[in-house]
Amino acid sequence: MLHIRPVSDLRNNFAAISTLVHETAEPVYLTKNGYGDMVVMSIEAYEQKLFESELFLKLKEAELEAKSTKKRFSHDEVFSSLRSTIHSEINSDNA
Repeated sequence: MLHIRPVSDLRNNFAAISTLVHETAEPVYLTKNGYGDMVVMSIEAYEQKLFESELFLKLKEAELEAKSTKKRFSHDEVFSSLRSTIHSEINSDNA
């Protein structure tokens, strides 16, 4: 459900808005003079949105790269490369 409140509620009913954004994990849209002005959301919800946005961009980048080349990697090749990279990182941290 969309939560729309006047911006004055931020000042007058801060505790209620805070409870709402934390309990629902949904943003509250604030209006000023009947027009959208800002959005309030919990830090957790904001961080989740950032993560989803970053993940979407990385997937889009991978999709575009896949379209530009015919080269494909097998499951074994990908995981072998990942294991090698992780092993190298661990060894360089311990050195």
